Amino acid sequence: MVLDMDTRRSAEELREMLREAEERKVLWETHFKSETMDIRKNAEALRNYTALRGVIKTLRWSLDLRDTSGKKVSHPLD
Repeated sequence: MVLDMDTRRSAEELREMLREAEERKVLWETHFKSETMDIRKNAEALRNYTALRGVIKTLRWSLDLRDTSGKKVSHPLD
């Protein structure tokens, strides 16, 4: 059985996801640096921050954008 589902996203949708991911990364980084958490919440903040870094890198790669230092993202897994 073949499903005919178009799951492609427009560049505008990807840019919106990138913007949201960057905002969330800042929030998790601020939360992590606040030092008002127990070990479990600290681990959650760090895990989410790290995951969002990967999401941002992948979205920048998909949109053929440069990273914050101006370098082209050659491959999202590198």
